[in-house]
Amino acid sequence: MTTIKLTSPKELDQTTIDLPSSKSISNRLLILNALSYSPWPVKNLSESDDTRALEVALTSNASVFNVGAAGTTMRFLTAFLSRIVGEWTITGSERMKERPIGVLVEALRELGANIEYAEKEGFPPLKLLGSSLQGKTLELPGNISSQYISALLMIAPAITDGLTLKLKGDITSKPYINLTLKLMELYGVKSEWNGNTISVAEQPLKPVEVKAEGDWSAASYWFQIVALSEAGASVALKGLDRYSLQGDSAVADLFKQLGVKHKFSQKGLILTNNGEKSGSFKYDFTHQPDLAQTFAMTCAALDIPFHLTGLHTLKIKETDRIQALINEAGKFGYAFTTNDVDDLKWDGAKSEPRVEPLVATYHDHRMAMAFAPLAIKHGAFSIENPVVVSKSYPGYWDDLMKAGFNVKF
Repeated sequence: MTTIKLTSPKELDQTTIDLPSSKSISNRLLILNALSYSPWPVKNLSESDDTRALEVALTSNASVFNVGAAGTTMRFLTAFLSRIVGEWTITGSERMKERPIGVLVEALRELGANIEYAEKEGFPPLKLLGSSLQGKTLELPGNISSQYISALLMIAPAITDGLTLKLKGDITSKPYINLTLKLMELYGVKSEWNGNTISVAEQPLKPVEVKAEGDWSAASYWFQIVALSEAGASVALKGLDRYSLQGDSAVADLFKQLGVKHKFSQKGLILTNNGEKSGSFKYDFTHQPDLAQTFAMTCAALDIPFHLTGLHTLKIKETDRIQALINEAGKFGYAFTTNDVDDLKWDGAKSEPRVEPLVATYHDHRMAMAFAPLAIKHGAFSIENPVVVSKSYPGYWDDLMKAGFNVKF
């Protein structure tokens, strides 16, 4: 298996990084562009594996689609193809076949979709016989993945009589649902969100020229790098929207507690380590689950005890991210604990770290990217299967080298 060995720069000095575009926005825009029969391609489209998989599927004449490990693509494509006349098969990697999709399939079946499980009940691969769908009111748990909800909302204006979703209980990842509705607005789609009820009437989607903005999730690793560097360290990030629709833009205010101040300028978003960090860190990541790994490893490397909650969706991501964090942080001497449901905690307990640990990535891009900055505090170590970063940030290792890290393949 391929590995890389990382060593950090002696100091971080005014590096400028061109961030990748958001795959969350790119994938939604690709679906909406297809639904509107837009003649214009999406500008600044993400080069991530997930986005490439979706773009290939939407522009292909094939009837069988292998989306690999692209969870967003699997969910969005399932909803999209369920209303396109034809016979379709969607499959993916072995891990994808372990990621549940039953809630979405049952919801689509209630709308008249003809979907069968090709192997294990409740999981991909899927066989679809696409046809017109009849809208109605659906009740769904609010704590399911927002990707299920977004998949249904995006096809809502294109199905007979539209769609009303009643979400029961607490709603997970509200910013992602709001992102979907805001992007739908660009295509002229009107919606109503009152309390736990979201309604979208049947209506045309108007073709429009659109551009994907830079990725705040990718930016989080640069906040981490600045936080772990010496006071005064600074980085400029290009491509971010000051008034972003992305929920992960919350990273900017959250990192103030870890000693990173930020300001927008003509050079981009300037991050600077001001040396002022909190004595502990607590946060509910229900609405920003993709930031959890970044904060866990930043706090640990800064010797800041933490309690991260709202992590229930992390167990069904590319891997069980909670257990993966416990396993790999242990190699650096950090003894994380969990209730094995929705939290991750560290009280400062340590053991002897391994000499030059080898970090397993579990086919998860965010494991690789959240651990790499630890080279600043821990010295040289290695990461296995470094190509996993292509899922969301293909140029990550190149950008680290640009910032002075030594990355040996």
